[in-house]
Amino acid sequence: MTSGNNGASTPEDDDPFGYLYADGQANGAQPPSGGYGYPNTVNRVRPVGQRQYGQQQPAAPYGQVPQQQAAQQGAYGQPTNAHYAAPETFPGGAPTTQQPYGGHGGNGGGRGRGPNTKGLLIGAIAVVAAVVIGIGVAMLGGDDDKDAGGGDASATPSAQQSSEPSPSDTSTEVTEEDLPKIDAKALSLSPGITTATDVKGAKADGGIYLNGFNQVGASVTWNVSGIPKSGKYTLYTGYSVPGKDATATLSINGTASTTPVGMDNYAKAAEGDYAKGWTQTYNWVQLNKGSNTIKLSCEQGNQCDALLDQLWLVKGWVK
Repeated sequence: MTSGNNGASTPEDDDPFGYLYADGQANGAQPPSGGYGYPNTVNRVRPVGQRQYGQQQPAAPYGQVPQQQAAQQGAYGQPTNAHYAAPETFPGGAPTTQQPYGGHGGNGGGRGRGPNTKGLLIGAIAVVAAVVIGIGVAMLGGDDDKDAGGGDASATPSAQQSSEPSPSDTSTEVTEEDLPKIDAKALSLSPGITTATDVKGAKADGGIYLNGFNQVGASVTWNVSGIPKSGKYTLYTGYSVPGKDATATLSINGTASTTPVGMDNYAKAAEGDYAKGWTQTYNWVQLNKGSNTIKLSCEQGNQCDALLDQLWLVKGWVK
């Protein structure tokens, strides 16, 4: 049918945009502010609350087609309600509260539930326990490392060990507490050893030194007293060698040391030049409190060509 005032033949033919066409405008179609479609057409839009449930529908207005009135009737002649009512408004209707979505698993559990706080709590406790255990293991390991690396064991030589000083040691002054010191002339001498002053440079009183030590069986003995307590001491020997190294045997309280007295040419003297060969060496010894006997001797296997000057002691094992 054409546009006019008689309305659409059916609600489906009602054109809400009739005002956009020339024929619609010619027949008085208006924009949405005056209602959709043509004048006097079916208007299915009602304000909320205008229509109440259960009221009788009025008769079709003049000009309304029977199909429109039939559309408003229910099956078997029962009136229908064009006003929408939510299901929960009917007796026995659906509940008004939203039910949580039930996913996999029983008791409504599953993906629809909130975060698994119990699982998170267990995980946090496990992490804390692991950290505490790790700290405990680290502390125990640190103590073991300390015991392994911080013990009293050291590489110090055994008693009566001899150590040869470097050339710089010859000019080092002993600053330890005063202990007995003796010039060579005051020692007990074996037959064949004599005192002399011909070679200059001896530090003993009057420049007196011992000659004749370069023969097997020669020896000098120091009966030392005044040792404050038993323990470790360092024995220094003053000597001169004629440009080549010499050795001697050291005995403490009658026991010979396996380490010789090393009288090396630390002064770098030329061969035969005793005057420029004066220097010192040391041995680490173990002494008793009070009196001890210290003996230097020329035994088989020793090279004893040396002049002896002085002997002195220093507390502890030092260089």
